[in-house]
Amino acid sequence: MSSSDARDFLRILAPAMAQAAAIAAALEGRVPNVRKPGAETEVKAALTIADTAAQEALLIPLAIAFRDARLEAEEDTSSVALFTGRDARRRIVIDPIDGTLHFYLGGLGPYAVMAGLAEDARYEGALVALPREGFLFQARRGEGARRRRLPAGRFETASVGHGGAGLLLSDGVPDAVAERLRARGFEVGRGCGGAVAVAPLLPGVRGGMRVAKSDSISTRGRIGLLIAAEAGACIETGDGAPFPTAIDAPADTLVVASDAEIARELRAALAP
Repeated sequence: MSSSDARDFLRILAPAMAQAAAIAAALEGRVPNVRKPGAETEVKAALTIADTAAQEALLIPLAIAFRDARLEAEEDTSSVALFTGRDARRRIVIDPIDGTLHFYLGGLGPYAVMAGLAEDARYEGALVALPREGFLFQARRGEGARRRRLPAGRFETASVGHGGAGLLLSDGVPDAVAERLRARGFEVGRGCGGAVAVAPLLPGVRGGMRVAKSDSISTRGRIGLLIAAEAGACIETGDGAPFPTAIDAPADTLVVASDAEIARELRAALAP
């Protein structure tokens, strides 16, 4: 992939991502769960009109410049058919609303709108919007991370913060782990996987943790890690190994932190 591919991906999708985030925010609290048939779990079955509308807002502007890319989209919307997949090395991964059931409909914590562009199974460009928190983050590999305020702020350099005591945990992290972290003085909240991946970039938040509910953290759940890495975050597995950059490599735990000390605290709580 040429660097211009990732650059074009971000240029095309940044306004579309802001639009998709606005769609999700405008419909929040107004749409029911219509349930996808045949899904294995209640979480996978969750679907709203906001999911499909947000996904179309992302796919339509990509359909010309990236038509030949392999598309992995969360929902089966009409524009999915526009992508031929002839260039299997290039993969576009889209999750229009990450955390539909527990975080968008249930209000448990932040939900996310996400898109990533990968070559040979490594993300080269990524965008994550957190509509409730009012941020859009993006990064291109080797060029740092940026963020802007939604709906119409200007992009600025994004880096991890070192103030506050906030942590975001996915709903797969056991309650006992959350309680250990609270006992150590952290302010613990829950968030979808996309929000956990960029947690140290949020004001007052020092890190996040995920525990996969299935065999491994999904390709969608890794989109934001490129942003976190470009912002200077410490990104590891639960046993302290570097988290794999290959988006298909198995990994069932994730620790993302503003620094090594916070990463150690998270790992200690996971395996006391």
